[in-house]
Amino acid sequence: MSAVFFDELKMPKPDFLFNLGGSKPQGEQTAIMLTEIEKVCMTENPDALLVYGDTNSTLAGALVAAKMHIPLIHIEAGLRSFNRAMPEEINRIVADEFAHILFCPSDQAIQNLHQEGIRHDRIFRCGDVMCDMIKLIEPQSKRILNHPYYFATIHRPYNTDDHTRMEKILEVLNSLDKPVVFSIHPRTLQRIHSFGMEESSFANIQFIPPQGYTESVSYQKYAECVITDSGGIQKEAYILKRPCITLRSETEWTETLQNGWNTLIFDNLQDIQKVIAQSPGLYQENLYGDGHAAEQITTLIRQHL
Repeated sequence: MSAVFFDELKMPKPDFLFNLGGSKPQGEQTAIMLTEIEKVCMTENPDALLVYGDTNSTLAGALVAAKMHIPLIHIEAGLRSFNRAMPEEINRIVADEFAHILFCPSDQAIQNLHQEGIRHDRIFRCGDVMCDMIKLIEPQSKRILNHPYYFATIHRPYNTDDHTRMEKILEVLNSLDKPVVFSIHPRTLQRIHSFGMEESSFANIQFIPPQGYTESVSYQKYAECVITDSGGIQKEAYILKRPCITLRSETEWTETLQNGWNTLIFDNLQDIQKVIAQSPGLYQENLYGDGHAAEQITTLIRQHL
């Protein structure tokens, strides 16, 4: 999946790329990354190790840096959903605890760190590099469909691994007043088939394969509403000024909930249509920066290393 970003953003190919696959258990996946990242650090002797976000690779990088006494830089620091049942929450907490420099996308993220006792002078509000990416890609986006639609992505296990819940989500999407374009993760599609359901049973849903970054931004930009359980897409929808419904009971992107731009729905899925019909309130410009987060981050790294 990472190849899409290297190709579309014209990024240099990485010197090291760990093709682990997504089917391994979390413990095994993290253990392999720990081993591989440690090998690279032993060979390269880096001045610092930079990790982003809250994935298992973030956790692995943070642990390697801590054990090898390499300064750790965490981009997207300070986010909290306050649900420690989520693996991502554990990854965030560990990375922030060991980080030498923390780059936070918002004031709320800084407050979260302070509440946990992380108060040193290397915590910076820099905006979000995803905002940088949207600013780069949005001029290339285009309207793909000529009719109104909702755009959906759903992949989290608590939404997809239970037959009853997965079926209920699809039934609700199928009942909406406009067609739903569902960019479906291979794992989600596999689950649907394993439950004995077929895409053809849901006439109002257009199932499409996972999209490249430009296409995903394009679908979101022109959608009437975005429906997701993704962390990143909540934020992308906000930056693109599109209303969003998040099929989760919590979010680490709490700022997006202001004025109804993002709404959490978990138990009462039938409320989706009611929320869609409501117009969001005042939009806060530059909530996640002005598109120059990367420049601020690189400048500050040079100053503090």
